Amino acid sequence: MKLRITPLNFATTFFLVVAVYIWLKGAAIAGHPLETWSGTIGWIFLLFAAVVFFLDLIFRNFFAELKKLWIIELCFIALVVIVFLLVK
Repeated sequence: MKLRITPLNFATTFFLVVAVYIWLKGAAIAGHPLETWSGTIGWIFLLFAAVVFFLDLIFRNFFAELKKLWIIELCFIALVVIVFLLVK
C-alpha cells in the first residue's frame, strides 16, 4: 500500500494534537479554566479525528488519482469551513 499524504491527513493530525494538548494542559475559555470539561472536549476532538480519518479512507477509495484526491479533499475542507462560519 502506497503512503499518500492528503489534506485530511493533516486535519486528522491537527485534531489528534489538539486532543492531546487539551488532555495535558486543560481547556480554558476567556481565561477561565474548564477543569470538569477538559476531558470531554478532548474526547470530542478525538472523535473529530476518527471521523476525518474515516472520510479520508472513503475519499481514497473513490478517487484513485492523487491530484483529484487533493482537489476533492480541499473542496470538502473549504465547504466545511464555510458551513461552520455560516452557522456561527
